[in-house]
Amino acid sequence: MKRVAVLCGGDGREREVSLRSGKAVTDALNEAGFMATMIDLTRLEEADRFLPGGYEGVFIAMHGDWGEGGQLQAKLSEMGIPYTGSDSHASALAMDKWEAQKFFARAGIPVPKSIFLPKNYDEVVREIGRNVVVKPCAGGSTVGVSIIPELTPQNLNEALNLARESYAGEVMAEEYIPGRELTCAVWEKDGRTEALPVIEIRPHEGYYDYSNKYTKGATEYIVPAELPGNIAAMIGDYAVKAHDALGCRGYSRADFRLTPDGRAYILEVNTAPGMTATSLVPKAAAAVGVSMPEFVSAIMRMAKV
Repeated sequence: MKRVAVLCGGDGREREVSLRSGKAVTDALNEAGFMATMIDLTRLEEADRFLPGGYEGVFIAMHGDWGEGGQLQAKLSEMGIPYTGSDSHASALAMDKWEAQKFFARAGIPVPKSIFLPKNYDEVVREIGRNVVVKPCAGGSTVGVSIIPELTPQNLNEALNLARESYAGEVMAEEYIPGRELTCAVWEKDGRTEALPVIEIRPHEGYYDYSNKYTKGATEYIVPAELPGNIAAMIGDYAVKAHDALGCRGYSRADFRLTPDGRAYILEVNTAPGMTATSLVPKAAAAVGVSMPEFVSAIMRMAKV
């Protein structure tokens, strides 16, 4: 596989981040010896126009919506073109945070208490308490997410409306887990799923929202996270189990909260994680001596129909 297309862009809220991922991946693949072309795919239907042009494979650098949620993956499988990352089923499952939680729980990975919205204020308080997170079931980059330290009927309604405005579809609320923000990427290497070093995320202000994620210098990343060996191993094990539970392939990244007393809760799995200069997967790979060109070329070589 030599001539590859890097698909990025889309038409959703994560478009700009995806374009940045696409540029970084394209540059890295070309540095690794591929003939990579970055393609801004603004509609799923455009795949029929762009991809019959002699490409031997596709690197998916799409984030959110149809580019990450299984529709693009199904289209590429139908066209018979190998692509990076998870297939359509695992991609759709990971994108649905509500449904994915059930798979995590069955795999023995702790998940926060959650409730499907809309529900009235009293039901939410009874099920998960007053310190809650309201978020779209789909989507990423913390778009449409509200962290509410003290729930009221008014801010519950405001958070529900924000989530709906950000992404069409279902909304959920889950208990807020106090503690540290951690993430752990995994990749399939030599026939087994292997965890990369755990990263701790420390925004200088507020929480890890869209601005803090993609503004250079707004967040401190500790790679590897300063954790006792048994805690780091536990989180790596959970990340591998989550990847396998959803049927992911190639690579993925799982996000966690770690309580002060050492309990870890999984929040979600990203099947097409960001690959920009500030993104977490390249940082984790670099921590074990794997450069960006080495990492993306390894992922590209794992591409499947």
